[in-house]
Amino acid sequence: MTSHLSAICFNATHPSDLARFWSGLLRWELADAKDGGSAAIQPPDSSGFRIRFLESQDPKTRQNQAHFDLTSAAPEDQGKTVSRALELGGKHIDVGQLPEEGHVVLADPDGNEFCVIPAGNNFLADTGVIGALACDGTQAVGYFWSETLGWPLVWDQDEETAIQSPQGGTKLTWGGPPVAPKSGPNRLYFELAVPAGSDTDWTTEIARLTSLGATRTAAGADDSSPLLMLDPDGNEFTVTRPR
Repeated sequence: MTSHLSAICFNATHPSDLARFWSGLLRWELADAKDGGSAAIQPPDSSGFRIRFLESQDPKTRQNQAHFDLTSAAPEDQGKTVSRALELGGKHIDVGQLPEEGHVVLADPDGNEFCVIPAGNNFLADTGVIGALACDGTQAVGYFWSETLGWPLVWDQDEETAIQSPQGGTKLTWGGPPVAPKSGPNRLYFELAVPAGSDTDWTTEIARLTSLGATRTAAGADDSSPLLMLDPDGNEFTVTRPR
C-alpha cells in the first residue's frame, strides 16, 4: 500500500476559528481545536479526508491555487449554503465570474476562495458536500497525482484532468493552461501519509514519488516531522511517516 491522501491543509492566521467556520459550513465534526498551532475537522465517514488548519502568519497575497466546489442536493440548497456561510463569517467576492455561470463565489474568514455550485451538476453528482478541490495546474500534474494516489482519471480532455478515489467522494481537478505563475508557498496543500504497518518502506515510497516527478526538499528531513515535497508544478505537499 502506498501513500494515501490523509488531509487537505490550510495555512491559517487563526486555525481554531477557521476550523469552526468550516465545521459549521460543512457540518463536519470538529476533530481538534487548540488555542494555537493547529485544528482539524473530519468527514462523517472514514472514506474521506480530514481538513487541517495550521498556524501561519504569512499574509494572503494572491488568489489560492486551489479551492473547494461545494455541491447542492436540491435547488434551494445553494441559497441555504450561501446564507450559512455568510452567517458564519464568510463573504461574497468577485473573481471575474459571470452571472449566467450559476455558481456563487465566496471567501472564508481567512480569505480562502470557494464556490457553491447549483443543483443538477452532473460532473459533481454523488461526490458529497465537497464536490471537488479545483486546482490550477497542468495535465502532467493531474497524471502525477493519479499515479501517486492510485486514483483513476475520470476526466482528461483539452489538457484538463480530474481524478477520483475508487471509493468515490471528492474529485481533484486541474484546469490546464494557462497556469498562473506561482509566487511564494501555497496556502492549501495535500498531506499524504504512509500507512502504519504497511509493506511500504518509507525510503522506497519517497523514491517512488521522486520517480513520478516529485522533488524532495530539506524541510522535514529529520524523523520528527513530515517531509515537504514539491509536485511537478512546484506545489508543496507533505508526506507523514508511518508510526
